[in-house]
Formats: sequence, C-alpha cells, structure tokens
Amino acid sequence: MIDTQALRAEQLQRASDVIRTDDFIVDPPAFIAGCDVGFEQEGAVTRAAIAILRYPSLALVEYQIARVATTMPYIPGFLSFREYPALLAAWQQLQQKPDLIFVDGHGISHPRRLGVASHFGLLVDVPTIGVAKKRLCGTFEALEDVQGALEPLLDKGEQLGWVWRSKARCNPLFIATGHRVSADSALAWVKRCMAGYRLPEPTRWADAIASRRPAFQRWLAAHPEVSP
Repeated sequence: MIDTQALRAEQLQRASDVIRTDDFIVDPPAFIAGCDVGFEQEGAVTRAAIAILRYPSLALVEYQIARVATTMPYIPGFLSFREYPALLAAWQQLQQKPDLIFVDGHGISHPRRLGVASHFGLLVDVPTIGVAKKRLCGTFEALEDVQGALEPLLDKGEQLGWVWRSKARCNPLFIATGHRVSADSALAWVKRCMAGYRLPEPTRWADAIASRRPAFQRWLAAHPEVSP
C-alpha cells in the first residue's frame, strides 16, 4: 500500500526547496540535456532517455538510456516518484553532465508545485525546465492558432508558467520553472532551442532516442563511434 499522505507531505517539502529564480551554473550553458521517460512491459519497466546537446549548435553529442524496475504504480499527481529512479540511473551513466536540463513533463505547474522536472532538478541540483505537452493544472486564456501565441498559466492567483504555441496548427506547450530557472528564462531558453518542430531540440532528441525514431537511426549511422 502506497502512503500517499506521506508522499504529499514530501512533495510540499520539496516544493518549498525549489529555486524559482535564475541560478545558472554556466551562463550561457555549454551543454543542454533533454529527458524523456516511458514505460515498457506493461509498466513493469521504467525507461529514461537523456540526450546531451551542445549549445548553441544544438548538435547531439551523447545519449544514455536506463531501464529500471518500476517500483510504484501510477497514481495521479505522484508521477514524479514513479519516473525519477530511471532518470537518476540514466544521469549516473552520463559522461558529459549538462548545465541546463529540459524535462518532458511538468515543473512547478503541478497541484503541489512538484512535477517531475522540479523533482529531478532538485535531486541533481541543476537548472531545470519543465516542457509538458498537456495541462496538469491551472487555467489560461484561449490561444490564437498562430505560431508564437502565448498566455500565462495561472492557478489560485499564481503564475505557474507559460502556455506557448510553438508551431501553428499544433497543440501548445506548457513551459514552467523546474528548478533554478525563472519562468521568463524557461520560456526564453525553450525558444532558443527550437528548430522548426513542435518540441525543443533537447526533448525532441530524447523522445527520438527513447523510441528509436528514424532521425536517431540516421544519427547512429553517421556516428558509429558513439555508443551509450
């Protein structure tokens, strides 16, 4: 039996430790990571992929994939506890640690202000941004259906982040502070890492690696010297 009351208390405690202002290690960052988490074998295995991109070229220079046994069932609002063990396993395999992390998931845009981007950012203590594809909480005004449309994501009078349409005719992204990055800087860094797709390059590459998409297969063929 999972003690959700204890997990909720831990979330609130950790959320109070999140730094919501800019506190970069290296500015501008030399290396930016993208993180993606998924599940295999009907949820029995958690898979995390981390892509390391050089900035400003946004060239992929390293990737790591970790698979660990899933230790917690899916419980709405507590997904970060299910995902972070695999992220930490992949993190420990990295040869080049990043100066900034993008996580495919929520940062403080969470009912208790501790999505996976904030949780993981606190654990590794690196500036982190949450780039989610769906709203978890909060409200926002309807966006125009044009690239660049932007609205604040609000909850109980607090701005949790930004809702930004990165590409026309595509659903918007939900961009929020993870840890050690302000809301405005989170948005600015996501914009700097775009290359014509809906997702910023760090998380787009992490997804491509996790799912072995054609773009990653082509990259592997061109870089036989690189292995995870």
